[in-house]
Amino acid sequence: MAVATTTGATQRRSARTDPTSVAVLVRKLRRSYLLQRVLRAIFVIYIVATGVFFMVRLLPGNPVDVYINTQIAQYGKSYETAAAEAAALFSFDPGTPLWRQYVDYLAGIVQGDFGMSILSPGTSVLEKIALHLPWTLFSVGLALIISVSIGLLLGMVMAYRRGGFVDHFVSTVGSAFHAIPNYLLAIMIVVIFAVQLGWINFTQMRGHSSPGVQPEFSFAFLSDTLYHATLPMITYILTTVGTWALVMKSSTTQTLGEDYVTVARARGLSDTRIRTQYVGRNAVLPLVAQIATQAGFVVGGAIFVEKTFAYDGIGITLFESISARDYPVIQGILLVITITVVFANLLADLIYSLLDPRIRTGDQDQAASAGVTTAGADA
Repeated sequence: MAVATTTGATQRRSARTDPTSVAVLVRKLRRSYLLQRVLRAIFVIYIVATGVFFMVRLLPGNPVDVYINTQIAQYGKSYETAAAEAAALFSFDPGTPLWRQYVDYLAGIVQGDFGMSILSPGTSVLEKIALHLPWTLFSVGLALIISVSIGLLLGMVMAYRRGGFVDHFVSTVGSAFHAIPNYLLAIMIVVIFAVQLGWINFTQMRGHSSPGVQPEFSFAFLSDTLYHATLPMITYILTTVGTWALVMKSSTTQTLGEDYVTVARARGLSDTRIRTQYVGRNAVLPLVAQIATQAGFVVGGAIFVEKTFAYDGIGITLFESISARDYPVIQGILLVITITVVFANLLADLIYSLLDPRIRTGDQDQAASAGVTTAGADA
């Protein structure tokens, strides 16, 4: 009996210590940094998708009512005629129970089907997104890359030349442009430079490309699309570059006061190596999450900026869909924006964990109390 008891205890201990046992695998999964972030991302997407579904239905009116009212107001049709046209045109039935619409909505998302556009029968939501999204990615994405690159560079210069001309000039101008909403700046550009001064041929720059220009990988097509995206890009850059510069200046100034920078200088390392491998890399580290979040919002574009410049991107498509209460398109665009932002934050977490391994090992408290980054340890 004693031998059997000893044997059973030994087997239980070996099962607990066996790296292939189920219990050990479950504990490892629970501690998995990646798994925790993925599950959290899925939960956030579900919550936002549910919120979007109910919020769009809180808007006054539905697609059928909006269409009927538009026909009556603009074309003088009778209510019966407009209602008959709406019934023949739309597949949407406002009388369908809300719970049924919600179940169909979630089932479609799981299957990767966002539904069909109400205002464009026969056109799926994904087709509308694929038609307009590339133009927004081009304009806002390129503007973000330029803005972040210039802002980070200016921020480091401001930190190394504190109190100088560049510091005061960028701080003043950047703060001023940051305080102006991007859509207001877009209106000012049109009114001042296009209407009053006549420096900009706004009519010719409307849209995402010139008539007759076919999408292809050529210099003519790229230059034409860049020409039409110039005004939105200028708006995005002017309203954000100052912010990135100020944030980078603050982070760089804080990093310059760290002990490992002093140690690196005492060891006789070159200024170039200290600025790039020690100061620059560690100063950018706190900005990774902000940059990733802004990259996620690239998909959403800027609704009113695209509307002001008549730039045919995903932002203006969302604006028109909200005006017409095209529920599936609104839900699809907002869900794509949500997925992109969540994925960007997930990617930022992974990048952050690669730059600072203590994050993914669960030693965040020790990392925070130590106040030393990976490059500091190298010094």
